[in-house]
Amino acid sequence: MHTERLILRPWRDEDLPPFAALNADPEVMRHFPAPLDRAQSDALAARWQQGIDERGWGLWAVALRDGGEFVGMVGLNPPVAVFPFSPCVEVGWRLAQRHWGRGYASEAARAALAFGFDTLGLDEIVSFTAVPNLRSQAVMRRLGMTRGDDFDHPALAADHPLRRHVLYRLAAQAWRG
Repeated sequence: MHTERLILRPWRDEDLPPFAALNADPEVMRHFPAPLDRAQSDALAARWQQGIDERGWGLWAVALRDGGEFVGMVGLNPPVAVFPFSPCVEVGWRLAQRHWGRGYASEAARAALAFGFDTLGLDEIVSFTAVPNLRSQAVMRRLGMTRGDDFDHPALAADHPLRRHVLYRLAAQAWRG
């Protein structure tokens, strides 16, 4: 899948080192439970690629169209955790810090939303993040998503500082305008 500046594609072996660096960056992982080591990062990319292989879609590697530099990950995912709004498909992203502030997350997420609504025929796509993650919430709003009910992430302990999450939703009807 192509956008004006980006390519959303299956994962490649050469994506693994920059993806591991992104996942080890404390600032990128600030709103996640912990940074990932290389083995955890590689396993995550492998799991996401397996989802793409099985379904034909998922959380894709993202690269710049001009030069092919790895930017991060953007795509659609059916979460394995059970949430108050399950079943669902989420749109998500994680970009290397050097690529923040350029509109890449919004650009790639719009392509993923179009795929979800126009190709997969989904009725709704959600996105969620920890309450303090204001940058991702801003992307959600730019995508036209509206804030739903906050919830506690079931995979995090009751006293974990990131347990409280915000939910954003986008219905196909609103997407099509």
